[in-house]
Amino acid sequence: MVDLTVEIAGLKFRNPVLPAAGPPVRDGERIRRCVEGGAGGIVTKTISVKAADPLIPRPHMAEVKGGFLNMELWSELPPEAWFERELKIAREVTKAAGIPLIVSVGYKAEEISWLVENADKYADAYEISVHYIGKDPTPMMEAVKAAKNSGKPVFLKLSPHPGIDPVLWAKKAIEAGADGISAINSFGPVLALDLSTPLPDYLLKGLPVMGGPDGTGWLSGTAIKYLALKIVFDLYKEMPNIPILGVGGISTGRDAMEMIMVGASAVQVCTAAILQGHEIFGKIVKQLKILMEKMGFNSVEELRGYTHKIWKQRWIRYVSTPPLYYPEKCTGCRLCEISCPYDAIKVVKGKAILYEDKCFGCGICVTRCRFGALEMQY
Repeated sequence: MVDLTVEIAGLKFRNPVLPAAGPPVRDGERIRRCVEGGAGGIVTKTISVKAADPLIPRPHMAEVKGGFLNMELWSELPPEAWFERELKIAREVTKAAGIPLIVSVGYKAEEISWLVENADKYADAYEISVHYIGKDPTPMMEAVKAAKNSGKPVFLKLSPHPGIDPVLWAKKAIEAGADGISAINSFGPVLALDLSTPLPDYLLKGLPVMGGPDGTGWLSGTAIKYLALKIVFDLYKEMPNIPILGVGGISTGRDAMEMIMVGASAVQVCTAAILQGHEIFGKIVKQLKILMEKMGFNSVEELRGYTHKIWKQRWIRYVSTPPLYYPEKCTGCRLCEISCPYDAIKVVKGKAILYEDKCFGCGICVTRCRFGALEMQY
């Protein structure tokens, strides 16, 4: 029987799939929907001392090929709305479900001190967002210390900005008193253009998808999953005893499993909840449980860091040999032939023919085959 409960920094979660700070947890009612949808705990949208609205540009969210683009800021609600209504609702629904409520706050130390003072009767823990502070870790460390004055667990959310060493920042956060790390925030800024919106003047096509003065946004969703995996992997490698909440591109049970395998204690979901609704939390939990049963893992803690445990055996995988080929499974789709840069595989009369003497062992055909006709051999 698979046990999906997890304990992180003294907090007990019914499963390891949480929402990330963002639109799906923008107020108490949406937090209620996430709890009903199966989330194992709650992280609120980031609360600041002033409402983000009317600073948020329009439009500010868009699905793009391979990912998601946003120009979200912090909560568009004033902090007083959270203290007087939204956190009350959040506290009621999380308490009824028996799950923790992590309140996300930002950004500077003096602001966080005031926010924590007013939110503390509702919060079980805090997540500190420092997305807009810059490249000097000192303000971040001061922000962590301000939140730790509450005496409750504090998680620092890392941003993958160029020029910032995530491991160094994580160590600085732990040095300042953080109990864990959330990794990662969205990546950017990036630019996407709109060629599809009907306009009276076709010459205007090609404008940025996002609003705002420069039309840029932050990239999230599937597009940043592999960046997030690498950063979580590095964090666990350097600090295996520090809890990590893995964020970035989680939309399936397999995504969650991969993130936990590289070192996360739990995962956070935002983009998938925007695109698929609050039921996504329960779907990911169900898929994760099935995968764990299939692979013989009995608990999340047993799964956590598994990739690191078998890392020394990776030499078994990386050998230059032709793949195993099962002709009976081949449908003649030609994906392998199209992608092979060595002309080592051809489709003749609806079946692939593998020329082993030409094969370089690159593996692209195996990853492109949709029917299990090709398999790496070890």
